[in-house]
Amino acid sequence: CLRFPADQCCWSERTEVHKAASLGQASQLQHLIRSGASVNVVAVDSITPLHEACLRGQAQCVQLLLEAGAQVDARNVDGSTPLCDACSAGSLECVKLLLEHGAKANPALTSRTASPLHEACMGGNADCVKLMITMGACLEAYDLYYGTPLLVACVNGHIDCVKVLLNAGAKVNATRLHETPLHHAAKNMRLEMIETLVEFGANIYARDHNNKRPVDYTTPGSPSAVCLQLYETSPMSLQQLSRLAVRKKLGTRALKVIGQLDIPKLIISYLCYQ
Repeated sequence: CLRFPADQCCWSERTEVHKAASLGQASQLQHLIRSGASVNVVAVDSITPLHEACLRGQAQCVQLLLEAGAQVDARNVDGSTPLCDACSAGSLECVKLLLEHGAKANPALTSRTASPLHEACMGGNADCVKLMITMGACLEAYDLYYGTPLLVACVNGHIDCVKVLLNAGAKVNATRLHETPLHHAAKNMRLEMIETLVEFGANIYARDHNNKRPVDYTTPGSPSAVCLQLYETSPMSLQQLSRLAVRKKLGTRALKVIGQLDIPKLIISYLCYQ
């Protein structure tokens, strides 16, 4: 309750404001607000009406709540902010509204919550991932249960999110318990993801806490196994090694810097993995 002004702080079961926000009943919500209902009333699980609206992607209600003074970075009992919920729901419009009203792209992580970028990756919401990165979301934010956003995207098999993260400069060999994104791609038998990770410099020889390489998690003779075995026996071309060296040197600035170079467009496209 210390997060809210005294006149707005009360514990309650789910209120009419919560219900209207969740169901997208904008007219009812507007009526309740005009009648003096608090937009920051918290339910027993610390969920605010703004959390409810974001969880359901109710953009019009989100806007009404924010304009009425809803706390944009309020945390529920698990530590999630409305932005976390909007990213999880994949509501780009809600994400934009929250950011426009000052929502933190990198709220402090707790032992029970992930970052908004993690949530977007978990749900496979590539457009939200792109927007969060543009707004400065930390690519290497580390969650105790999932690791980095890239690991989350690989665990859940979201190739579009993986590509966005890697092209933005996410570390391809980031680990959690010695497991790399490539280990997870191999476990899930995701051929395109395996190829993408290796193209961005994934270590095919990395060993996890079980002393296993990515290929050890594939089914013998499967396309994923054959692909990884081919990479193990075929050295990278000088062209590919050069691209990796440039991208590693530039890091998260790569796309911006490469686009400004006075070099042929074909080379820019290659360096930008287009």
